Amino acid sequence: MALLVIHGAQLKCSMGSAPGTLSVLPDDNTNCEDQYAATIQAYQPNTNISPFGLCRSLANPQVAAATAAANGTLTPQPCEPVTTSPWTPGSNSVKIGKQAALTPDSKCNCQYGGVIEITSPKSQKTGVA
Repeated sequence: MALLVIHGAQLKCSMGSAPGTLSVLPDDNTNCEDQYAATIQAYQPNTNISPFGLCRSLANPQVAAATAAANGTLTPQPCEPVTTSPWTPGSNSVKIGKQAALTPDSKCNCQYGGVIEITSPKSQKTGVA
């Protein structure tokens, strides 16, 4: 059984240079280990998903422009996540409000080609299927 993902969980983007953090708002007032529990709907950039240091995706217009200006040498730029759809897959059996609970195997895609993963759910004892 996997652990429930809660506020403060650690994230990683395949195109970022640094870890990020998941922020969970008190929308459903569901607490787990003294933090708010996350659902698959916690995907809003800068609200739920923090930046990941520097972005190295050429699909990011800022990276593409800086790389072109450097004669083709990849030039990472500050990350600004562009996530437009919920995490997948989420829990099949646990709901928070009417949404699937977020599980450590869930992923979220950035429009610039990065895949965002959960590296630490932050909960230490609350399981979810």
